[in-house]
Amino acid sequence: MLIMAVAALAACLVALLWWQVKPAQSATTIPNGFTDSLVAQLNKPTSMAVAPDGRLFVTQKASSNVGKVRVIKNGQLLSKLFLKLNTDTSLSRGLLGITLDPNFSSNHYVYIFYTATSPTVHNRVSRFTASGDVAAAGSEKVIIDLPNLGTSDGHYGSALRFGSDGKLYVGVGDDTTPDAAPSLGSLKGKILRLNSDGTIPSDNPFYGGTSTDDAIWALGLRQPYSLDVLSGTSPRMFLNDVGEDSWEEIDEVAQDPIQGAINYGWPDYEGFAPSPPSLQNYQDPLLAYPHPGISPDPTVATGCAITGGAFYDPATARLPSQYQGKYFYADLCDGWIRSFDPATGTSSAFASGLVKPVDLEVGDNGSLYYLSYGSKSAAPASVHEIHYRPASSMIAHMR
Repeated sequence: MLIMAVAALAACLVALLWWQVKPAQSATTIPNGFTDSLVAQLNKPTSMAVAPDGRLFVTQKASSNVGKVRVIKNGQLLSKLFLKLNTDTSLSRGLLGITLDPNFSSNHYVYIFYTATSPTVHNRVSRFTASGDVAAAGSEKVIIDLPNLGTSDGHYGSALRFGSDGKLYVGVGDDTTPDAAPSLGSLKGKILRLNSDGTIPSDNPFYGGTSTDDAIWALGLRQPYSLDVLSGTSPRMFLNDVGEDSWEEIDEVAQDPIQGAINYGWPDYEGFAPSPPSLQNYQDPLLAYPHPGISPDPTVATGCAITGGAFYDPATARLPSQYQGKYFYADLCDGWIRSFDPATGTSSAFASGLVKPVDLEVGDNGSLYYLSYGSKSAAPASVHEIHYRPASSMIAHMR
């Protein structure tokens, strides 16, 4: 009887602790030992970045041609805005991407991908300087102005990430003009590579010093939505490219200038190309998963829009060791997170039941964060933290 009583007490303590960490959504399914905690709610979030000090910077489309950047500090959404920008918020436009400088702790640089309205509507990448929890007045430095946008609801890209080489990589969508993706005469449908001040590295594969294609690093992309880098002795960069009717892709981005000029195949190919491919410098995706009805295998995970992607290699690893070096990626429509093993090329289920996840980030504290765009009928837009604490450690913590 004593053993049963102790077991019952332990179960109660675990349940109590679970309640205290505010489980986010009862519909979310995650592995045993993991907790999904609500961090903050905010309207129309699009992307986020985690600072070395633990602050989360979150971009919002907002409304009425205004975009906002918010800061979450010590688990609290600050009422004062980090940044407020005039931007076109129609269609899929607005404040769309954010990343922090590798030397953020000393230079405080924050890079934003947004839709500028002047002199004509176009996307822009700008750098701002943080002064505490707000952007310093007048600190905007335009890094690059992208081509004018068309009138349709285009694929704008917005992926931003610094590579292990210290260069800024920018994903630019094809703006619903597929023929622009493989053309060196357009920056649309490309990965661009820039110095942190907006100048163009002279070792870019198409660099000539005078033409449009100087900034191009790779081509043949449709909607390059997110980028992330695995650091260490063998750094790797992965890109999530949103597909059209059939396939979603994870592509590898080379960081060696000798290997630049990769063509990822759009619009000729979506997913894996037939063998042999007809395109010069073509590279197949590392992983491609189908839209519903494409694969005859009912066990294959399906989706419709690959969004957030993040390597698990934090300063302090707190997830089980099997996740170290894995790449987490999310699907907007089917509301799941999966992990991809670069060593084996295999993918495994991780979380499901999320509501429109649009971004994933890993903090130096070892947690996995996801950004939910939300739904009026299902759940509000919000930031969540997934962390790991098995039942045994929960009980020990309560003693």
